[in-house]
Amino acid sequence: MYQNKVAMAGGYDRDFLRLLTEKLNIVDVASSYMHLEKKGGTYWACCPFHHEKTASFHVDENRQFYHCFGCGVSGNVITLVKEMENIDFGDAVKLLAERANIPLPQTSYDAGRSAELKRKRDTLLKIMNDCAHFYLDNLNSGKADAHVEYILSRAIPSNVVRAFGLGASLNYSDLPKYLLSKGYSKQDIVDSGAVNEVEGRLSDAQGGRLIFPIINAFDEVVAFGGRALKKTDFAKYKNTKETLIFNKSKTLYNINRLKKLRRAGGLKDVIMVEGYMDTISLHQGGFKNVVASMGTSLTQEQARLIKRYVNTVYISYDGDSAGQKANMRGLEILKGEGIEVRVVPLPDGLDPDDVIKKLGPEEYQKCLDNAMPLIDYKMKVARKGYDLSKPEEKVKYVGDALKVVRSAESAAERELLLKNLRDETGISFEALSRDLQQMPAERESVSEEKPKIAADSADVNKKASRFVAAAILFGADYTEGLDIDDIPFTDDVHKLIASYVKSKELLGEKVTLSELFDFFDEGTPEYEELSRVLDLNDGENLCGDVQKRYFAGCMRRLQAERITEAIDEVKRQYSATDDVEQKRKAAEVLQQLIKQKEKLKSGDIR
Repeated sequence: MYQNKVAMAGGYDRDFLRLLTEKLNIVDVASSYMHLEKKGGTYWACCPFHHEKTASFHVDENRQFYHCFGCGVSGNVITLVKEMENIDFGDAVKLLAERANIPLPQTSYDAGRSAELKRKRDTLLKIMNDCAHFYLDNLNSGKADAHVEYILSRAIPSNVVRAFGLGASLNYSDLPKYLLSKGYSKQDIVDSGAVNEVEGRLSDAQGGRLIFPIINAFDEVVAFGGRALKKTDFAKYKNTKETLIFNKSKTLYNINRLKKLRRAGGLKDVIMVEGYMDTISLHQGGFKNVVASMGTSLTQEQARLIKRYVNTVYISYDGDSAGQKANMRGLEILKGEGIEVRVVPLPDGLDPDDVIKKLGPEEYQKCLDNAMPLIDYKMKVARKGYDLSKPEEKVKYVGDALKVVRSAESAAERELLLKNLRDETGISFEALSRDLQQMPAERESVSEEKPKIAADSADVNKKASRFVAAAILFGADYTEGLDIDDIPFTDDVHKLIASYVKSKELLGEKVTLSELFDFFDEGTPEYEELSRVLDLNDGENLCGDVQKRYFAGCMRRLQAERITEAIDEVKRQYSATDDVEQKRKAAEVLQQLIKQKEKLKSGDIR
């Protein structure tokens, strides 16, 4: 069942992957993404995959794996980088091989879907890179007068144009012809998103627009944004459609520079804006720590992407009131990921680009200095549209404001907000406090920040098997001297764990859990079951006299289950034959099995 996985994972030979994971210390790698605190012999952090205030993310240096006891995620150093960088298995291996200074071998897994996906992805990236150079050449060709005029009208200097790789699409036909002349197939250039096909005709998806390359954290061009240069019935800004290499909800514009800033040690916080021009203008004004969500509502994937770099985000959206309430959900998503959110107040009607161009970088810095905590911003938004000189509107405003006050995380913060509300409305602090206390309880919503782990509906036999597998995997002292081959596992994952531990014993090697994750594909029931086994290593779950007695009970239950299966088989044989002698022998065996099962019941677990 697992032979191919054992021999190879993600197209790489197991010996190479073992060398890679042995060369790297998962604690060192994890420390580049999160703050780890050592407690005893292991390291702990707040989980980067779900919001929590108490650390439940466990990194085991000895066995080289991680596991979150809150949401159940598990893996080795490769899966950690894969998830933290939002990349596939092959790219994670490549990144770690560079870190370990180990040359990448040629993968021998050249058939099947994995190899085809890798070929496709590499081809699409090459197409997008060629497109970026094509657009850049267009801009410098002397034929892009409208594009150059627009750049000059926005006062973007040539060095910034080059830094962001701005380009020009002159028409709808040149790009498809260019890509076909490079030898790319029609299907690949359409699948890249750079080219559209309508009724068999190919056209530049960004035809006639000013081009903004969208580059991922690995300096790969994955998509383009295009800005229309004249009035049109189409959208002013347009992004490449989602493709194999581009998922808008998981991408941020200018994330590649953010990564470089962090490596250089110059990243404390991030400014988030709405679009390309805001990003470029702030960069031009000296604010390098800026990213954009490209006009989309902020997603949880984008919030988690930012969380890998910083813990504080300054939201710098347009200064008008339109859409502020709609933006609130995105701010709550950031907060839900444990990010400190501060909202930058801008003059009404101005966006960051306007502030830089009209008022200068110094004025924008003042806006940053006056950034308000999220809860203050929520109070400000709640105030919008109400005329407090009218009693009925004042009452409605107070109702909305109290909902915000209730969401404050501390009593001190709630008291301060109530005092501000008192000063603003003239309603006494006591009356506001009573109204707050009398507000109906808010239904607790099931949010995405809660662990996404299925309820454990396993039966008692499965749970017993799981505990025994965990005990032998983590080397509980009461398993010493136990012959693993005698354990009657029925679950395939537990059998594999036992086989792995046995092989390590025979080779005289220590158990390194990082290898186990190569046996299963993420997202499969088998991978989930491995995580369930790892859950049992929390604290003292496997240590002590109580656990020793429970283990003995689990072993009896597994043995009883094996006897039950044998009894069922003998009963089937008894019923299937008319031979008297065979029935007699079957009856004798059945009697012996029943006696064995009765003996086990005396210490059975419940």
